[in-house]
Amino acid sequence: MVRIKDVAKEAGVAASTVSLVMNKKGYVSEATRAKVEAAMAKLNYVPSEMARNLSLNRTNTIGVIMPSLSHPFFGEVVEALEAALYARSYKMMLCCTQHKENAERTFVEMLKRRTMDGIIMGAHSLDVALYDDIRQPIVAFDRYLNDHIPIVHCDHHQGGELAARTLLNHDCHLVVEIVGYQGVSTPANEYHWVAADRLRRHGVKVEMLEMPWNAFSYGDFMASARELFQKYPEVDGILGADLSISACLNVAAETGRRVPEDLKLLAYDGTAAAQMGRQPLTAIRQPIEELAELAVQKIIHMINEETDDTPWVIPPALLKGQTC
Repeated sequence: MVRIKDVAKEAGVAASTVSLVMNKKGYVSEATRAKVEAAMAKLNYVPSEMARNLSLNRTNTIGVIMPSLSHPFFGEVVEALEAALYARSYKMMLCCTQHKENAERTFVEMLKRRTMDGIIMGAHSLDVALYDDIRQPIVAFDRYLNDHIPIVHCDHHQGGELAARTLLNHDCHLVVEIVGYQGVSTPANEYHWVAADRLRRHGVKVEMLEMPWNAFSYGDFMASARELFQKYPEVDGILGADLSISACLNVAAETGRRVPEDLKLLAYDGTAAAQMGRQPLTAIRQPIEELAELAVQKIIHMINEETDDTPWVIPPALLKGQTC
């Protein structure tokens, strides 16, 4: 096996000079750099990634914490994050927190021990105090942790405005919003409050139905949809996440409610799952790939201690379907 001292001997330089060339640190003349690179090519030298990372105090690994991959939104987010990290020569270590005790705490401890370079955190855990004393790079994904950790998210205020305009265009009188568990602090809550405010200003009655904490299975969404139709039989407009609206579409069919003739359904997220049924959902689309790219850009800039003045928020868009 070719070692760094073999390259140094071939190039006629010190091993420390070869290290400087490989790690792109310190001053090395162009002539010396060329000799070292030629020696590496001649000897087919492949640097040890582990040794290189140790010298740089890096692992080239980013931890990603999400609630569940069975939920289309988080599944698409994780796929986009992995692709964005891979394009920048980073590996992803994934933690799904649903039904797992202490998994999130384990990831945070790994970050403290520097077995990963940073964390992109998007889980709906309630123990946010876990992050209070962390000074290593963390980017929150649509999740408020504390005042020190920045958040990448969709412009949910604009999303709420867009949702309200869409429902107002269809003359709804009673709109029910299916909201996530309110014990979790997330910027996404804003689209619900903004939409409700705008609708009420125009005389529309708005009710809220809250999902249980960490409810991400389709059974959870179906249970909430059935509760909604039982509690609000006069509903003529529903706003909620993709799976909530998909469940409402199914329950509407069970109860003989015609969509969109009798009932307007507006989804929020706009994942691929929202477009796969016989009746594609009208949705406010979060730009998932762009958000993932932004989160990766931000965490790498934090790791490298680089200045980054680009915005942390990306606007949504209306995705036309057949339910509103």
